[in-house]
Amino acid sequence: MTLPAATLDHVVINARDDMDSAADTYRRLGFTLTARGYHSLGSMNHLAMFGTDYLELIAVPKGATSGRLELLAFPAGLNGLVFGSEDSAATHAALSAAGVPVEPPIEFTRPVRIDGADRDARFRTVRMKAGTVPYGRVYFCHHFTRDLVWRDEWRHHANGVVAIARAVIVEPDPAAAARLYATMFGPELVRDIDGGKALIVGNARFDIVTEAALRHRFGDACPDAEGRAAYMAALTFRTASLAMAARALRTGGIAGVVESEERLVVPARQAFNATLEFIP
Repeated sequence: MTLPAATLDHVVINARDDMDSAADTYRRLGFTLTARGYHSLGSMNHLAMFGTDYLELIAVPKGATSGRLELLAFPAGLNGLVFGSEDSAATHAALSAAGVPVEPPIEFTRPVRIDGADRDARFRTVRMKAGTVPYGRVYFCHHFTRDLVWRDEWRHHANGVVAIARAVIVEPDPAAAARLYATMFGPELVRDIDGGKALIVGNARFDIVTEAALRHRFGDACPDAEGRAAYMAALTFRTASLAMAARALRTGGIAGVVESEERLVVPARQAFNATLEFIP
């Protein structure tokens, strides 16, 4: 059976039960956020939509006693890396045949208001079984109603972001961690990089590096690991203009930004415990 294609659907910032603060933070970072949505599974979200991928802020309501309470088991910060799927049943079958531990597909909905009327955005996800990866949530997302998610009016951001270029995972043994992705997508998509391995994900990549390599790249901008040896740490965004991104960050009052001709780096403490990098 043919292995799934490695394409990026979205990345997820876990706001735990503090969505108001997370949404305010990411608006000040220059992102245009969709209206707050409520999943049929019990979580809520805001999205920052780009060309073919997006950033999701996810949380549970304060005081919730049911629903997506597993989000509270993770620290705030980058917590989900999500691959795309055009056929979730085929994806599940292919991964199972390859020996990847995945759960059966789960379908859910989220109302979206379009032109004054509520319509249901529908999704089906294929998730890794609990404990498959120690650093967060990795899964596939199948969109049945892409026209309700990727809309041009939501793709314009003050920081000029047009795409996600990279996500960075910290793992003590990057080579061992990368074997899962070689099994999922084929070994030809896993490359050697300084300090670890990289998985090519369409036009983006997921870097799996040691903590020393992360700190070499980002220094004091790194997130608080909160005692974890493995965690999702950083996101790199492609912007139409570094000057535009810098202006948006200044307008938002984002402190401690490291600027150079090649990139802007936002400290994790200014971005809900996720290091953010903007590149042209």
